[in-house]
Amino acid sequence: MIRNVSMANAAALSLVCLMPAMAEGRDATSALKSCGGLSDGQARLACFDALVAGLEAPTYQGRLSLLTEPFELKGPAKLRFHSDGAIFVLYVKAADGTVLQNLHIGGGGEDSYRIESAGTYRLQINGSESWRVWVEPENAETN
Repeated sequence: MIRNVSMANAAALSLVCLMPAMAEGRDATSALKSCGGLSDGQARLACFDALVAGLEAPTYQGRLSLLTEPFELKGPAKLRFHSDGAIFVLYVKAADGTVLQNLHIGGGGEDSYRIESAGTYRLQINGSESWRVWVEPENAETN
C-alpha cells in the first residue's frame, strides 16, 4: 500500500530513524549514505532496519547485575543484547531457575539469540559496565 506522506512527516520520520546513529557519534547524513550506498538490496534493507531497531527502548537496562522478574512469551522471540563493557554474560533461565542458555559478549558490542518456544523465562544479566537487553516477540505475520 502506498501512502501519501507530507514533506514534514517524511523529515520528522527521517530524523527519528537516524537518532541512534547520531547517538553513536555518526551524523544523520553519513548514516543514511552508509546504508544507501550499499549495492546489495538485502544488505541495504538490513542496514536501514538496524537504524530503526535502535529506536526501541530496551526491555531491560542497567549496570553490573540484574535478575529479571519472570516474563511470559507466547511464542518465539529474539533477545537482542548490547554491552558497553569488556565482560557481559546473559543467562536465559526457565521459571524454575534452570539455565537454558549461557550467552557472552567479550569486549563490548551487540549480539542476539532466538528463544524458540513459548514459556515463562527469567534473565540473569551480569556485566562489567552498562548494558541493554531487548525482548522482541516474533510476529506470526512475518514467519
